Amino acid sequence: MNIFKLKINFEEKGHESIELPIAVGESVLDVCLDNGIELQHNCGGVCGCSTCHVYLNKGEDNVQEISDKEEDFIDRAVNPKISSRLGCQCVLIDGDIEVTIPDQSEFLGH
Repeated sequence: MNIFKLKINFEEKGHESIELPIAVGESVLDVCLDNGIELQHNCGGVCGCSTCHVYLNKGEDNVQEISDKEEDFIDRAVNPKISSRLGCQCVLIDGDIEVTIPDQSEFLGH
């Protein structure tokens, strides 16, 4: 099993960047939840909402390509950018990646 590095930055004040291991086939959402990092996921991580929205800063070629369905949900996300992805769909295929988690303080529950 190939293990790579996931660097996570946070927009929310008071959170330091962190580096975690990520394996091929794992999603950013899975790694966050496994490590106690708050990343909303109202649909349960099945590409049915936009609450696990992240910005993919580095490693675009190291994750699965974006689908039309994911693009539709990103359009509904808070402050989408050209680098936006859904954490549940940002699945590693090879190499290191870096993401920024938008401020989660505006969301209620999951």
